[in-house]
Amino acid sequence: MQQTIKQQAAALVAQMTVEEKAALCSGQDCWNLKAIERLGLAPVAMMDGPHGLRKQIGSTDNLGIGESVPAVCFPTASALACSFDPTLAQQVGQAIGEECVQEDVAVVLGPGANMKRSPLCGRNFEYFSEDPLLSGLLAAGMIRGIQSTGTGASLKHFAVNNQEKRRMTVNAVIDERTLHETYLRAFEIAVKQGKPDTVMCAYNRLNGAYCSENETLLTDVLRRRWGFGGLVVSDWGAVHDRAAGVAAGLDLEMPGNHGYNDAKVLAAVQNGSLPLQALDDTAQRVTELILKGMQSRAAKRPCDLTAHHQLAVHAAEQSAVLLKNDGGLLPAAPARSAAVIGAFAKTPRYQAAGSSKLNPFRVETAWDAFVEQGAAVTYAPGYALRQNVPQTEEENLLREACAAAQGKEIVYLFVGLPEGGETEGVDRTTMALPPQQNRLVEQICGVNPNVVVVLVGGAPVELPWAALPKAILLCYLGGEGAGRAVVNLLFGRSVPCGKLAETWPLQLADTPANCAFPGGRRTVEYRESIYVGYRYYEKAQKPVRFAFGHGLSYTQFAYSDLRLGQSNCQVGDALTLSFNITNTGGVRAKETALVFAAHESETVFLPPKQLCAFTKIELAPGECKRVELQLDTAELGYHNTLLHDWYVPGGSYTILVGPSSANCPLAAAVQLNGPAQPEPDLRAVAPVYYDLPKGPFVVPEQQFAALYGAPLPVHDAPAQRPYTPENTLEDVAHTLIGRLLIRYGDSTMSKAVQAEEEQTEMMAATVREMPLFAMVSSEELTQGQMEGILELLNGHPLRAIKKLL
Repeated sequence: MQQTIKQQAAALVAQMTVEEKAALCSGQDCWNLKAIERLGLAPVAMMDGPHGLRKQIGSTDNLGIGESVPAVCFPTASALACSFDPTLAQQVGQAIGEECVQEDVAVVLGPGANMKRSPLCGRNFEYFSEDPLLSGLLAAGMIRGIQSTGTGASLKHFAVNNQEKRRMTVNAVIDERTLHETYLRAFEIAVKQGKPDTVMCAYNRLNGAYCSENETLLTDVLRRRWGFGGLVVSDWGAVHDRAAGVAAGLDLEMPGNHGYNDAKVLAAVQNGSLPLQALDDTAQRVTELILKGMQSRAAKRPCDLTAHHQLAVHAAEQSAVLLKNDGGLLPAAPARSAAVIGAFAKTPRYQAAGSSKLNPFRVETAWDAFVEQGAAVTYAPGYALRQNVPQTEEENLLREACAAAQGKEIVYLFVGLPEGGETEGVDRTTMALPPQQNRLVEQICGVNPNVVVVLVGGAPVELPWAALPKAILLCYLGGEGAGRAVVNLLFGRSVPCGKLAETWPLQLADTPANCAFPGGRRTVEYRESIYVGYRYYEKAQKPVRFAFGHGLSYTQFAYSDLRLGQSNCQVGDALTLSFNITNTGGVRAKETALVFAAHESETVFLPPKQLCAFTKIELAPGECKRVELQLDTAELGYHNTLLHDWYVPGGSYTILVGPSSANCPLAAAVQLNGPAQPEPDLRAVAPVYYDLPKGPFVVPEQQFAALYGAPLPVHDAPAQRPYTPENTLEDVAHTLIGRLLIRYGDSTMSKAVQAEEEQTEMMAATVREMPLFAMVSSEELTQGQMEGILELLNGHPLRAIKKLL
């Protein structure tokens, strides 16, 4: 009888020495796990994703700067989420997995399931949505696709990693309910339904403990509560205390550091501070992953990059969102005389900077697609893509663009966030587009009445000119096929069916986390609690630019005849609902229907409604389909902090159905019955959460502390002596030693990689926000050098000399 991988791993671990087990706790280098040749364990590779494979060539950096093998670049998560299609996510995942098999990659690092707390997060393009259900289902679909090829997925970044500023040290202070209900929910769905081989822990601290050594997170929640049976890997450089990490449930440290932390693990086992069983468990899980990777390598499968590219085009078409189409300007005829304005039409933005930036297989620009489809077009760039453009050049570009637009039957105007405007490692500080682009839109709309704005970027932006163009087509970062997809949509060869997976606010000041993002030097406080995205805007009755789920088509749909299978049921029963959708227009198209549940409570603060299901169907002109869905009523509640578990209170619930959160024409009530349990009543101590302010969402400190349930940790104290290994170079930048260290770090980074212009800010942030302990594990400093530097910083030069010598 053939042994399972688990049995094979157990047999191998039983033969390992303690030293060999400790050695498995970290990688061989930046991307490969260690081999144990005498036991037949070969090294296997883990490489970056998540919207395509980035397999490094040559020097091993984890910042996305070095060269990588060609791979298909699919739409980023922010774009793909707008498809509302877990099956499409699974197809994309399968294609990525096939490319991993071809390149001997055992694990691809993705997908990411972090919530979009603020539109300013520099890495939002890698995440799906502001809604945990949508994020979790899409992540699960992608995981299933990746792992159908034998490649392992790595669900990241676990958890509450919702900003790039001080990501390696910041302490996310968040109350229990918000943590479980909002920020862990997507991970829970993805773990239970997708069953990833690995989960990647985040850099940050969570309620005081680094995620890499947070036993509550990695063991109590992930393994015991959710039943995760795979391996937990660190984000690259996220390990703080390696022995504590093993005890907490962190199996693999990446990248490797030539045994620096392995020795600490071994010493902890030998002195009894780390149980041998904890190390055995870690060695077991690492060995299982290596065996899976070896098995995948032996089972080659076909990999057609051309077919994957066509899938990337299709995914971009399915994900683009038609935000506006006054007068039915779109679809347009190719024969209409047109001006194509905007440098992005010829030099597209289809991915962002950072570790996910891959080497695309084939990039199709919108301009080339216009020409290939026989369009009668002329071109003007309108703006420059480089920084610090002289004003005279900007004015000339504007004049040239206006001249090209005048007299044309239609104008296709490409604008969006520039390459350096959003990147891993750096958060945005504004939601504004570059001023030159805003001026361009206003002036082009002033000389031509038929303007279509094609908008690119990984996250929402302010659109002060939204009323001016007749049509707006949002592409997000649509991958290497986005150019062709856009033109297919503009000309009606494809029909837009994407819907917004996140709310687009009118302005940054309207966002719920604006007063608390990105926090202080030491902590970031999640004072807005559960009010993220549409949950906040609807509760606060705050107008938005475009609502969650908004997205137009070239046809119209009518919703009717909502029926519930029963009007009275027990909590935990399946509730069947059905309704009609009719295509009342003249174009075959797809429509996504959203299902929300609403429940009112005087005791517990709740959002007006929450997404509980969605479905996407295709309808011919005039066709009507009856849609039937099942809801698990056990999922309709909230995280009850008195029970420390999910709870569905009895009472009346309203089921709402429609095309977006702002438009739910169908409603029906159901009575849920279940055992009554005590519920947390915070009306007396935290009233702000029951009646949200109409202006900025400012939560008084004492009310957040009451919600948090404990005294709040120090938020923003200036760095001062005594300095510790947890201090960053930014903390000590005011000292001579700090300035020298930053200069050294900048020099080392620039010598290691030749960065493109948009990467330089990320590199600078990486250096300045790196804690001293990470400089040791990354082998920039030795342990003795770090200790000596700390002695110098703390005013002990004689002690420093001893350490440094």
